[in-house]
Amino acid sequence: MKVSEVKGDGEAMCPHRLVLEHVTSRWGVLVLIQLLDRPHRFGELRRAIGRVSEKMLTQTLQTLERDGLVHRDAKPVIPPRVDYSLTGLGREAAEQVRALAQWTQQRMDDVLSARRAYDEAREIQSRAS
Repeated sequence: MKVSEVKGDGEAMCPHRLVLEHVTSRWGVLVLIQLLDRPHRFGELRRAIGRVSEKMLTQTLQTLERDGLVHRDAKPVIPPRVDYSLTGLGREAAEQVRALAQWTQQRMDDVLSARRAYDEAREIQSRAS
């Protein structure tokens, strides 16, 4: 069956694309990489990532948990304690994402050079028009 033959929401049509979106989302990438080192509580994870709202981090963690990548361990103590860690599947995905993040750091000078060349060529084209 072709993807175009399936009716319904995006998840039913192409589930692997949806998981790819979750793993490579702005906050998904950072959560996965951060959790590679060790489990984190919500507040420390939010501080470590920086500039993420409580709502977005909660949504990201819930999505990754639903996909089987993150484990949420709520301890019945006062005050409540919730730890987030990677599952085996999550660790595998996080290692792939970290490799991509490391590649971008290593190749950033080349990317910036390509951007400058592109912008200069566009500028020359626009002046010639």
